[in-house]
Amino acid sequence: MGRTPASLLLLAARLRRAGLDTHFFGYSTFSSFRPTVARLVSRARSLASGGPYVLVGHSLGCVIIRAALPDLGTHPPSACFFLAPPSRACRAACYFRRRRVFRLLSGEPGRLLANDVFMSSLPVPKVPTRIYAGTAGPRGRLSPFGNEPNDGILTVKETEIPGIPIVHVRALHTFIMNARIVADDIVAHALTLNPHPGTRGRSAV
Repeated sequence: MGRTPASLLLLAARLRRAGLDTHFFGYSTFSSFRPTVARLVSRARSLASGGPYVLVGHSLGCVIIRAALPDLGTHPPSACFFLAPPSRACRAACYFRRRRVFRLLSGEPGRLLANDVFMSSLPVPKVPTRIYAGTAGPRGRLSPFGNEPNDGILTVKETEIPGIPIVHVRALHTFIMNARIVADDIVAHALTLNPHPGTRGRSAV
């Protein structure tokens, strides 16, 4: 939210060096949520025509991916990798939705992030999935998160999806994609899904 695909350039470069093709998917919070999901479905189906692919999302992007999964039918990703995913109505969205500026800048997606019914309705991925949760946010008496591990926007608990493994990353929410451990872990698991020498996997970011 509020960033462009350029924020993932470093991650994409690391994935490419490991042999994964990368493709970017951009969206705007000024667009309605469902049309954005439909665009991702179309893009993923196009990628699937060229072979196996995985989906990598950051923050709101993970919500869009989860909403798109049921519509991918016979063209699902081989795996999903979620960077700092809001997995429930998080306290930050609930707090800022009362601010007019936030409502104007975040649009419908911002409202949905604060909607517990909507967030609880998102499907749990049926493909192998990994979550990367940041832990470099402030903790202690003066922190709005208390002593809970957090990335400055989400607590670790707010990223959890039952049954899905989670990797703790010493990073802030906005920059978690730049942590080398994230790229290395994605590569390690993506390549096990496409192990044949001389082939290239695909990563839609």
